Amino acid sequence: MSVSAQEAQGHKADGIIKRAMNAIGAENLSLIIALFLMIALISTQTEYFFSSRNIFNIAQNMAVVGLIAVGMTLVIVSAGLDISVGSIAGCGSVMSALVVVSTGSVLGGVGVSIAVGLVLGLVNAGIISILRVNPVVATLATFSAFRGVAFLIAPGGRPVGVLDPAFAELGSGKIFEIGPFPGIPVAFGILLIVAIGAHFVMRTTVFGRSIYSMGGNPVAARLAGINLTKMRFAIYAISGALSGLAGAIVTARTSSGQPASGTQGLELEAITAVFLGGALLAGGKGTIVGTMLAVLLLATLSNGMNLLGIPTFYQLVAKGLLLVLAVAIGQWRMAYAERAQARQTAASAEG
Repeated sequence: MSVSAQEAQGHKADGIIKRAMNAIGAENLSLIIALFLMIALISTQTEYFFSSRNIFNIAQNMAVVGLIAVGMTLVIVSAGLDISVGSIAGCGSVMSALVVVSTGSVLGGVGVSIAVGLVLGLVNAGIISILRVNPVVATLATFSAFRGVAFLIAPGGRPVGVLDPAFAELGSGKIFEIGPFPGIPVAFGILLIVAIGAHFVMRTTVFGRSIYSMGGNPVAARLAGINLTKMRFAIYAISGALSGLAGAIVTARTSSGQPASGTQGLELEAITAVFLGGALLAGGKGTIVGTMLAVLLLATLSNGMNLLGIPTFYQLVAKGLLLVLAVAIGQWRMAYAERAQARQTAASAEG
């Protein structure tokens, strides 16, 4: 039977849509719909939303939370939690400022910030794995301790000013600025590279599959030969390093190393994004694609509230409620899946 050119084009279009849906994930469809509805609502309330400058700002604002959320996705999928990421970013921010001011090296400042984050991530992993402290309690303690360290290393406990144009490019520079196209923020470009890399690691490597295994069923993962302690050290080190990188970007954007303001509250936004993106508190579920869509949704929400002149404290209330909603939906999905599995098991036993 011959196939007409029109039918062939239709099949090709269907194939493209299916591949796109597979890449995005059907479970993320609700996030995409929510994002479009939010954009439609905000754009009817303010004429500035679709301006190129505003879209550039949204992309720029995604970078810091997005980088931390990528690392947080690995932590939560492995059934862990890291509340200290904002404080780690604060330490990284101050250290990057001190290094750039004293040496003039941008790469040195960014490298030290990442290294500091990595070391602090290893400290978290050590407390959890060696001292056997619950991840929530451990990182709640280090949240306070690392914040204190950030103030101690900042001379006088005050922000450290950095007036280096090359370093500022990391936070507010742009690439691919062609004609009327406003370009892509450098920080957003870094986020894209990190997110794409993390997506492929999670989906295609033994390391990524091991993270899902240790979160889904740690006993089975251990019996399968996965060293949970080594995995935990690697995961928290990656999360810490990305938080340190985010801290360096905060410094570049604000032209000052920030022990507190600028990095405070990042943990709440990152955790909200990961749960909103489909991760479960119990671990074993979650994707980088879902997290990035949630980061975009949160950035759009913040931007819309700013454009509409909604006070900051109302924005904090909205973000807190969103976190509760995201966790509640996750718990409901897990309970629904368990009931479906129980019904299937019962039906198989009867059959």
